[in-house]
Amino acid sequence: MKPQHLALAALTAASLWLAPAAHADNQAIAVDEMAAYLEFVDYGGGVIFAEQIPADEWKRMIVIDARDAGQFAKGHIPGAIHMDWRQVLAQRSTIPKDKPVLIYCNTGSLSAQAGFALRVAGWDNVRILQGGMEEWKAKGGFDAAARATAPARH
Repeated sequence: MKPQHLALAALTAASLWLAPAAHADNQAIAVDEMAAYLEFVDYGGGVIFAEQIPADEWKRMIVIDARDAGQFAKGHIPGAIHMDWRQVLAQRSTIPKDKPVLIYCNTGSLSAQAGFALRVAGWDNVRILQGGMEEWKAKGGFDAAARATAPARH
C-alpha cells in the first residue's frame, strides 16, 4: 500500500471512530441552545393571529409560505414567497433580520417548527401565523384586524 493510501485509510478509520463522539457533542450543543431559547422566549413563542396584523402592516413584512410547492402554486397569501419549511435554515441567508417576517403553512404546525428553528438560529423577528392559511382566509385575510375590531351587527 502506498503511503498516501495508508494515510487516507488511517484518517478514514479515525474519523469513523471519532464520529459518534463528535455527534454526541454536537447534539449536546444543540440541546443546550434550544433549552436556553425556551427559557427566555415569550409565552406565545412568536405566534401571531391574523386579527393582530393591521392591513397596512402586511406590505412591511416578508411573508413566507412554508408549504410544499404544489400547495403554494394552488394559492397563497398575496406577496408571499415560497420556502418549504424543511429548507428555512438552509435558506436563512435570504431571510432578513431587520424587518418583520411572518411564516405560515396550512394550519400552523409546520410553520411553527420552521419558525422555532429560525428563532433558535437568531431570527427574533419571525412570527408564526396562528392557524395558518386556513384560519387567515376564514378570518378575512388582510381585513382580519378590521373585522375583529368592527362593531357587532345586530
